[in-house]
Amino acid sequence: MPKLESGTPRIALISEHASPLAALGGTDAGGQNVYVAQVARHLAALGYVVDVFTRRDDPGLPEVLAWVPGVRVIHVPAGPAAALPKEDLLPLMADFTRFMAGFMAREGSYDLLHANFWMSGLVAADLARMLGLPFVITFHALGKVRRLHQGEADGFPEARLAIEERLVREAHRIIAECPQDEADLRELYAADPARIVTVPCGFDPAEFMPQDRREARQRLGLDPDEALVLQLGRMVPRKGVDDAIRGFARALRGRDLSARLLVVGGNSPDPDPALTPELGRLQAIARAEGVADRVTFTGSRERAALRDYYSAADVFVSTPWYEPFGITPLEAMACGTPVLGARVGGIQFTVVDGETGSLVPPRDPAALGQRLGDLLTDAPLRERMGQAALQRVRTHFTWEGVARQLAQVYREVGQEVERTRPPTVPAAAQTTSPITVERAFQGLIAALAHSRAALQPQIGAAAQAISECFERGNKVLVCGNGGSAADAQHFAAELVGRFRLDGRRGLPVLALTADTALLTAWSNDVGFGDVFARQVEAFGCPGDLLLVISTSGQSPNVVAALQAARTRGLTTLALLGGSGGAARPLADLPLMVASTDTPRIQEIQLLALHLICELVEEQISAAVPASLPTAARLNPPGAASPLISALQISAPQISAAQETRKGANL
Repeated sequence: MPKLESGTPRIALISEHASPLAALGGTDAGGQNVYVAQVARHLAALGYVVDVFTRRDDPGLPEVLAWVPGVRVIHVPAGPAAALPKEDLLPLMADFTRFMAGFMAREGSYDLLHANFWMSGLVAADLARMLGLPFVITFHALGKVRRLHQGEADGFPEARLAIEERLVREAHRIIAECPQDEADLRELYAADPARIVTVPCGFDPAEFMPQDRREARQRLGLDPDEALVLQLGRMVPRKGVDDAIRGFARALRGRDLSARLLVVGGNSPDPDPALTPELGRLQAIARAEGVADRVTFTGSRERAALRDYYSAADVFVSTPWYEPFGITPLEAMACGTPVLGARVGGIQFTVVDGETGSLVPPRDPAALGQRLGDLLTDAPLRERMGQAALQRVRTHFTWEGVARQLAQVYREVGQEVERTRPPTVPAAAQTTSPITVERAFQGLIAALAHSRAALQPQIGAAAQAISECFERGNKVLVCGNGGSAADAQHFAAELVGRFRLDGRRGLPVLALTADTALLTAWSNDVGFGDVFARQVEAFGCPGDLLLVISTSGQSPNVVAALQAARTRGLTTLALLGGSGGAARPLADLPLMVASTDTPRIQEIQLLALHLICELVEEQISAAVPASLPTAARLNPPGAASPLISALQISAPQISAAQETRKGANL
């Protein structure tokens, strides 16, 4: 990874559900969105070129958005272009991965992938395997920790835990956000301590700084003389807003206090329970605690307004059940406001108890109420804590400092990759351009990634159709032009002879490209456009199968062969590239390679042919009586091959296509 040492390094930040462009405060928009946005901005300020890959959740979003200098946001088409709960996104990650591989094939690769959250980590790990790229991951939350605190309320799939364990094993570095995060990685996931680096979250001093409290309240339309407690963040149960309300109610009991709790956050600027369901529950708690007239729910607010909210408050309260880090306490401290926080995760790291604020046990409204009451009645203490909080965050928790620490991690990973890279061929011995070679490999990898999911079921269905053709006592005809002609003969040779299994019977496959006398005579005397169709008329019988191979699907002789095969009642298979051309609608089963690059199409077609040969051999040998020798015993009757079991393929789509064709011919 030489670019991390010199030149302009390119970093891909992957954040599948948390876009840097999202409005904050909703169910799935919070600290991770801020982290990705600020890390991208500040890495760009250090000279990095950064692309942020996030799922497109709105059809109006462009694929590529030039956001700020040095940073683009790439909206990935994975699933519907609509907001979805992050708990439902795992099945879309294969599409996310394929898109990124194709994007890199078109626009160039990256020096390093930085994944955010476990699903982004899955994308990064798969790309790392395909492309040989290093990746680091910031989990932001760990599934095993979440399960400990939420139990059955955790809506993420069970697969999350195994995926996280894989990521812990494979990532070049794991970015822990606080000491508790690092301890959880070591104790719950057996992470290698040498590959864990603690890099906290931060705040931007240009965005958050102290404001005059009375002036901030005036801008917000708040009572300048009322004690103000602020709770700000996502409206989800684990954030403990209910405990903040109950603690606030207890702080008022027995004290002569004129105070208000301001709850900022939600799915919209309108604090409507229909729009933010959690608000209805919280409003009911405020009524039950007798403080409904002292608690104000504002709904979400623009990020530019948050500085005034933090500065207007006397105390900021953050009492989640658990919290991997917690950015809002830092932002409050940056505005000179003391923080009363739960003793969990990153909050117990950022807030120094008794110095920059106070810490209380999570889910303990009584302890929260006692400490909040003490703070609200002691203005000098609040002032001292606010000044200490400001000094602490400015010293330890700026986004600029975070970006510099991450840049150091990236450089260390780059150096490790360079040390383990195989020795290069001396320049004098090189006979090809390394740029050309790398481009070819990247193009093939991207084409494979695009074709992988689509071709798996098609290959299985093609193999089964060919096997059934042989079992009926029929034969296979195969043809193509140029390199595809060679592939056709190669395919015939593998099945007439053998591909992997010794001792099986020969299979009747006829390559229509192999009879040079007929090819040249008919082409010279009649025309090349009918050279394959003539052989289909001569050799093809109802129940036989024609396989054509073409990179474009536009060759007239291939199209004519398919038309002749349909007329004579043959099943038609076509291994095609690009859009499939005129051949695609003539095939009962088109096997499409997702590329327009002819060499890449040919390479993947050859892989498909080899896989079909392997599957056909396994199916044919499995059908041989157990009394026969050699290959028959390798796959006893009824035992599906591992590849067939994995694909779980049948051929209903071919039968359906044939029935449709018969109906059309009537």
